[in-house]
Amino acid sequence: MGALPPRTGSGGSATARPPVPSLPHPPAARGGTPATTGLRPVPVPVQTSIEDLGRPLHATTFVVVDLETTGGAPADAGITEIGAVKVRGGEVLGEFQTLVNPGVGIPPFVALLTGINDAMVAGAPRLAEVLPSFLEFARGAVLVAHNAPYDVSFLKAGCAKAQLAWPAPEVVDTVRLARLLVGRDEAPDRKLGTLARLFGATTTPDHRALSDARATVDVLHALLARLGGSGVQTLEDLATFTSRVSAARRAKRHLALGLPSAPGVYLFRDAAERVLYVGTSVDLRSRVRSYFTASETRPRITEMVRLAASVTPVVCTTALEAEVHELRLIAEHDPPYNRRSRRPERSPWVKLTAEAWPRLSVVREVRGDAGAGAQYLGPFSSPRAAELAVAALHEAFPLRQCTRRIPRRPAADGPAACVLAEMGRCGAPCLGVERGGQDAEGYARVVESVRAAMVADARDAVAALRARMGLLAEQERYEEAGEQRDRLDAYLRAASAMQRRAPLAACPELVAARRCTARPGWPSGGWEVVLVRHGRLAGTTVTPAGADPMPYVAALRATGEAVAAPVPPATAALAAETERVLAWLEQPGVRLVDVVGAEDAPWASPVHGAAGARHRWTSGEPSGARGPETAGPGPATLPA
Repeated sequence: MGALPPRTGSGGSATARPPVPSLPHPPAARGGTPATTGLRPVPVPVQTSIEDLGRPLHATTFVVVDLETTGGAPADAGITEIGAVKVRGGEVLGEFQTLVNPGVGIPPFVALLTGINDAMVAGAPRLAEVLPSFLEFARGAVLVAHNAPYDVSFLKAGCAKAQLAWPAPEVVDTVRLARLLVGRDEAPDRKLGTLARLFGATTTPDHRALSDARATVDVLHALLARLGGSGVQTLEDLATFTSRVSAARRAKRHLALGLPSAPGVYLFRDAAERVLYVGTSVDLRSRVRSYFTASETRPRITEMVRLAASVTPVVCTTALEAEVHELRLIAEHDPPYNRRSRRPERSPWVKLTAEAWPRLSVVREVRGDAGAGAQYLGPFSSPRAAELAVAALHEAFPLRQCTRRIPRRPAADGPAACVLAEMGRCGAPCLGVERGGQDAEGYARVVESVRAAMVADARDAVAALRARMGLLAEQERYEEAGEQRDRLDAYLRAASAMQRRAPLAACPELVAARRCTARPGWPSGGWEVVLVRHGRLAGTTVTPAGADPMPYVAALRATGEAVAAPVPPATAALAAETERVLAWLEQPGVRLVDVVGAEDAPWASPVHGAAGARHRWTSGEPSGARGPETAGPGPATLPA
């Protein structure tokens, strides 16, 4: 494929292969995926197909199997005979039968029951020789057995002993089906012989594998005939029926009809069109179907399914687009059944206030008052986490903690200093220099130390808190030491995340790409191209394999979402979205095609920032150790 050439300058354009004006979007005839911009959910109309209805039972191949054993534990794999019948649509397609030498003696009572003795199996093949043939006979079919857990456990143990991979087929247990469909007034028990007589099986079970398998075929067909009246027509219907899924839940299976078997996002809605739940999947149809089976056991999701009236699919081009869609839709619709934060825009921040004598405050928004001296740290996952970070900074720096406004020149007859000043935890600027309080110059140095700890240099804060933890531990005040640990962790987590996002938030435009890799469910192509503006995903596309990617890159940049510059240090997106974008950019194989404004705002992290400090703290390194600078790569050439 054509290479993406290197860029020149901070905001330059391609130096070769200029965009083709007549192709504002990649040409559909070349197999490309149109650039995705705006990232707004658009319901995709999909015509319902036969496949949407599931796998019909009449078209499903079943292999009905029965084993005779020595009567021991499955781990011994003491199988003496295997019998199996392959059927589809009521027609027998083939049979499999063989004696097996178990390698151990057959107990007399077992020989009396089955008629299989040591002499009969002496010349028979061992299980390791038989299993490959049986697995090939049953390949791709649904396995059926009477008391299936017993037979399957022996087969799995035999595969493990023979070092063969167990294919994990779908399994139907006729005993379980009979318990649901045959009343006590019809049969006193659910034994194979009893059911064979009830249904008039053409073969009488006699404890020989093939005969019992043939009888089980007749029992299976009779049970499936009864299921027809319950609306069970597909293998998926059968799975939900035997899993004791409620009738009301099974009735919701129609919500998956018409959904595309494609990657993307799905939204469950109630009768009033309110969004109840948002999720992502590489196969929308299969994932939504799973909500109506016994595999979904979460109580809150069971309640959500009960309320659901429709499902809206949003097909996505790439996994990153789907992840971002999910985050934005959760923030937009506030679905009650999603566990993650549903109001991320209300996440708290810690603010170093812009006033004569600054202090720390927990706020809900970032204002454009950085020019007046304000500084922000966050966002935090909860108010509690923000309060812990404030306590960490107060522990490290003698910043005032009172909330009252202090005039630039404190009055000589003002209030007395608080207890923190007496403890040496505050310079008491409220007293004024005349009464022994801290002067403006000294307090400004403290403020700048706090500001540095928030945005660039965590060493002083970490050293102070680690020293405090060590002292408390020496005094065996472990609970208090634990509190200091939690404070330090809250501060470092928030500061490292903010410092990591800040360069991307300041970047007006970044274009990156990576070669498409094989990933189940996601479309393949040449390059996956991503457009990021101020930390927000502004568009993404996949180029066709072998095509020149530059027209696609140009089209993506021309049609991508326009993103206004945010108020620093916030990004133009939710913090979680920027984190997802960063995780994508940091993957091996990602190439930076262009970084606009790289000269003014390089993509780099501070040498003594919180990320390095947190790593040193968790790994036990000295808090003052000088860590290597962590910087993102510059623009690079994409090889062909």
